[in-house]
Amino acid sequence: MTVKALYPGTFDPPTNGHVDLIHRGSKLFHHLTVAILKNPAKDPLFSIEERVEMLQEVTADMENVSVATFDGLMVDFARQLGATAVLRGIRAISDYEYEFQMALMNRRLAPEIETVFLQPAGRYSFLSSRMLKEVYSLGGDVTGLVPPNVFKRLRARMNAG
Repeated sequence: MTVKALYPGTFDPPTNGHVDLIHRGSKLFHHLTVAILKNPAKDPLFSIEERVEMLQEVTADMENVSVATFDGLMVDFARQLGATAVLRGIRAISDYEYEFQMALMNRRLAPEIETVFLQPAGRYSFLSSRMLKEVYSLGGDVTGLVPPNVFKRLRARMNAG
């Protein structure tokens, strides 16, 4: 049986924590789709197209990983792709509470889809895209927290304004 999984998120921007989970997820599942949520309620730093490009660049060497976008319910998109698992990262207890509620709702909506939680590598356990953007905007060093291609775009975008 081929197991397809979905790793949903906003990835604005993709961090090394995301990349760590993608690498590890690619070893757990036959195919992993990194799915970028189109969420007009959020005010993203990068466009959907830019995030797709960044993720395609960092996953180019992973043959069983693809990048897609979706809107609406994640479980509907998972079904559309034939995914039977959803990969989610948990950094802290606060993540767990939210993710646990989301997993239970997803189970109610799509009982055939399992949620698999992974912890990021310890060196990224504190990292979020929101925190990264804030630290960088205040002049902090984010070297080693994002892939080089993402750092380049982050620098260009945030230093332009």
